[in-house]
Amino acid sequence: MKVTFLGTGTSQGIPVIGSTHPVCLSDNPKDKRLRVSVLVEWDNYSYVVDCGPDFRQQMLRANCEKVDGIIFTHEHADHVMGLDDIRPFFFRQGNIDIYGHQRVINALERMFAYIFETENKYPGAPSVNEHYVDGTPFRIGSLEVVPIDGLHNTLQVYGYRFDKFAYLTDMKTVADSEMKKLQNLDVLVVNALREEPHLSHFNLEEALNFIEKVKPKRAYLTHISHHMGFHDEVQQKLPENVYLAYDNLQITI
Repeated sequence: MKVTFLGTGTSQGIPVIGSTHPVCLSDNPKDKRLRVSVLVEWDNYSYVVDCGPDFRQQMLRANCEKVDGIIFTHEHADHVMGLDDIRPFFFRQGNIDIYGHQRVINALERMFAYIFETENKYPGAPSVNEHYVDGTPFRIGSLEVVPIDGLHNTLQVYGYRFDKFAYLTDMKTVADSEMKKLQNLDVLVVNALREEPHLSHFNLEEALNFIEKVKPKRAYLTHISHHMGFHDEVQQKLPENVYLAYDNLQITI
């Protein structure tokens, strides 16, 4: 399995528009972060987790020619607003499979009504096949995916486990019963917004504590704010098996 970090930034990305924060002015490519998303590939399958407003740019940058489906964690704008850019994939492949909580699919139907239209549909609009995620495992291609239920402040969100790899973003609270689904991981990806506490995201301390409980072989931090600091400086402070993810990073599991 190959995982490509399409974006590792928070909702505004880095650099933030108009910001003079030192991290936003950094010349290091690892300090430039698009909105958070990953591409998961195995055998001949390619699935994306979330498609935010940078989706088109991310697909071009990753030279991605096929997307078998998109799996949504939740409905916030930085995770869904690129849905229209599935059009090139739709034109080549036909309807694109999308997966998410029914609440999330309903939100997408409101935001992108023309995609879900069944009568007098606008020519050129893409179409999707809707799959509701209800917390029970489901299959995509040759793989079983296990949803991990959590809270983003008070909003329900899903993380997902793909075999020995798990991806959790925008988490603040994960119940012990859900933690049991994360045993024996090779790689865990989890959000870490900044060092200071935050209402709806793990801060760095909380993320490291979570990683210590899960005990994966390796862990990567994502959904990173410019307030976290410079990539290279933060990496030096992390435990031996924990890495600050960055855009375009590829890992093999």
